[in-house]
Amino acid sequence: MHPALVSLTAATPSPSPSPSPGPGPSPLPSGVADIPGLENLQQALTQQPTCTRDDLDICGITLRITGDERLAQVLGVVLGTPLRILLLVVVALIVRRVLHRLIDRLSDRIGTGRADNIDDRPTHHAAAAAILGGSTLLSSRRQLRAKTLASVLKSITTVVVGVVLVLMVLGELNYRLGPLLASAGVAGVALGIGCQSLVRDFVSGIFIILEDQYGVGDVVDVGDVSGTVEAVNLRVTRMRDVNGTVWYVRNGEILRVGNQSQGWSRAVLDITVANDEDVARARDLLLRVARSLTDDAAYANLVLDEPEVWGVELLSADSFVLRLVVKTQPLQQWTIARELRRRIKETFQAEGLDTVGEHVASS
Repeated sequence: MHPALVSLTAATPSPSPSPSPGPGPSPLPSGVADIPGLENLQQALTQQPTCTRDDLDICGITLRITGDERLAQVLGVVLGTPLRILLLVVVALIVRRVLHRLIDRLSDRIGTGRADNIDDRPTHHAAAAAILGGSTLLSSRRQLRAKTLASVLKSITTVVVGVVLVLMVLGELNYRLGPLLASAGVAGVALGIGCQSLVRDFVSGIFIILEDQYGVGDVVDVGDVSGTVEAVNLRVTRMRDVNGTVWYVRNGEILRVGNQSQGWSRAVLDITVANDEDVARARDLLLRVARSLTDDAAYANLVLDEPEVWGVELLSADSFVLRLVVKTQPLQQWTIARELRRRIKETFQAEGLDTVGEHVASS
């Protein structure tokens, strides 16, 4: 061979074999790849592992039916995540429904059960059993208390289920939940510090309703304000005093509650009698007047027990004080006390017994 040809042949590098393409996902067809907005789909297909016929997801089912790996992979990306999110939503709705049904059953049991604050001791009056056992007023109180508790529990369960659902959906969308949960924790701490009084009002309101400290229609004393309760909410209690003024009291500010109408009430009268009158005679007259009231059909159902004269409460230079007590239905002590005062005055005047008036009992 010619020396020039030998040198040319030696200088020309021999072509190296092209590397064989490794296994990987097949790209989208040329017509589909040009559609705007499918870059994310192509990237997802690139990252999606190849499924097998034994898989129970969309990709595996499609592969078993069609035998087309590319179609199975596309459907696994396009339909897999939406179906999982839809399944999460359905499960969350079912869980919420079941929890609400359980709360409704618990509310019905509380509303139809016996009140836990009723004195079950036997009384001498026939009306006491009806009042203490199952009166319409107490039944309404139980039902209102049960409905309020059910509403609070339903709201709490709805919020909890909703938050869990949102977190699981974000996880399905491949969002990083760590920074989100950290930010939510910081925001929750800041909100809790800034709304301490509001949180305290809500917590106090829940315990007021749960413990049945008072309800609508009760006459209560909460410290600076006393009157009839018109509404009990989780944040405030609305009351109306004897002058007609409406007061809104924050539940978190209530440190003590004096309920004058829960279960039963008592009419207490301190009658001041002149010192020269006989104590036993005055006591017998008071008992006679009180028993005549309990025998009256207009007032018999309002009295729960036999009236009692507890004896001499106070002594002074010119008078002594006798205390008369009558156990009554809730909120009826003032009606009984007014009628007793009228009858005592008329009876004492008819009997010629000298009275000084009524002594205001100190608490």
